[in-house]
Amino acid sequence: MTFRFCIILSIGKQGEFMMSYTMYLDDKANPTNNYDVIVRSYAEAVEWVLKNGIPSFISFDNDLEDSKEGQNIYTGYDFAKWIVKMAFEEALHFPSNFSFDVHCGDAVARNNINAILNNYLHFNLIYREC
Repeated sequence: MTFRFCIILSIGKQGEFMMSYTMYLDDKANPTNNYDVIVRSYAEAVEWVLKNGIPSFISFDNDLEDSKEGQNIYTGYDFAKWIVKMAFEEALHFPSNFSFDVHCGDAVARNNINAILNNYLHFNLIYREC
């Protein structure tokens, strides 16, 4: 039995051209670098990505102000999981030049966001069977 592996590089949903853009996700802090889009909540990030596709770069915060009674309902980690879920279901596609950063101070959240995105990208972009 022979298996072939190849690199899968998605350009956009169903082959459409997607303009490359950068996103900063943080409910309070302002970015120190220039970003094309600044989103302040999980809901705003989801809405933007549904309309415009996954950005080529995302800087993640984890603790977002989408809260009820002082407890976070949605976090940056939830947004990372949502992107992976949408890509796994082929509703969205990661740009071939996708990269990300996690700028939150919470080490556990930073590791979780790094893990979910790196594991999916490693599986999907490098080892997906052709």
